[in-house]
Amino acid sequence: MKVLVTGAAGFIGYHVCRRLVATQRCTVLGVDNLSDYYSVDLKRARLAELAKTRDFRFVQADFAEGEAFAGIYNTLKPDYVVHLGAQAGVRYSTENPAAYLHSNVEGFLKVLEACRARPPKHLIYASSSSVYGAGSKVPFSEDQAADRPVSFYGATKRSNELMAHSYAHLYGLTLTGLRFFTVYGPWGRPDMTPVIFAKAISEGTPLKLFNHGRNLRDFTYVDDIVDGVLKVLLYPPAEPVSGVPHRVFNLGHHRPIEMQLFARMLEELLGRKAEIELLPPQPGDMVETCASLDRVHAAVGYAPRVPLEEGLRRFVEWFKSYYQV
Repeated sequence: MKVLVTGAAGFIGYHVCRRLVATQRCTVLGVDNLSDYYSVDLKRARLAELAKTRDFRFVQADFAEGEAFAGIYNTLKPDYVVHLGAQAGVRYSTENPAAYLHSNVEGFLKVLEACRARPPKHLIYASSSSVYGAGSKVPFSEDQAADRPVSFYGATKRSNELMAHSYAHLYGLTLTGLRFFTVYGPWGRPDMTPVIFAKAISEGTPLKLFNHGRNLRDFTYVDDIVDGVLKVLLYPPAEPVSGVPHRVFNLGHHRPIEMQLFARMLEELLGRKAEIELLPPQPGDMVETCASLDRVHAAVGYAPRVPLEEGLRRFVEWFKSYYQV
């Protein structure tokens, strides 16, 4: 089968592409614009790993450029689409909201339009735990209202879910949104907590813990996320809710950890003490995230397998190797 993956040079996109080609049953076309939001060298290093495989091809392009993306899409004629490309980052969305509007809203529209013209068997797209905002109760379940996101990033991801539902209703596209919960692991993004913390500990620079380190996060190992993506991909909605072939699932670990304890675990694995700086809450941050997995487990049997202790050990091994610590 042929699978088109946007955001292929990104953290989750790289791991999804690698797993797909490893099945030896897929031809994978990766699309990425290699944005300089974070290190392009890291993105190229991921692509270099994928280039070693036989069934992976890559096109550098911005999916938000509608005509160019439509041309790529129509050339490949994919059976499945995994849309992971996006402008990521909660805090950066307070500084540059226009980048989120371009990529996450306008870009998603271009992807939907290409798929409307030639529907794939299934379109999966990345949403986020950030859609849960003020008033959400832990564990976060998909049937809770998600109409008060506390970050603009979360607002754009919620808009993706509403756009997807409308296209499923109007045009019969088969879609599934996946709300990812704090993904970590080898090849992780440098703007995310594990790399930021590991660098601060290794370099002896202050490690900033907002909300005095009391925030809780549902860290989910990237291999578990990929397991969920592939399971959902191959099982489109069989009995659409209200006749609309669109659904949303959480993909998380369901075991949140306090950020102070997370920092201590990294200290132990890196063999160095952190210089911790306790700070007030950061605008746009959520106090706690925790995924209810009942719905996705019932639908496709998703269950995370990698405990945080093991996942962090694997992450630190990669971190030391890649950053030559």
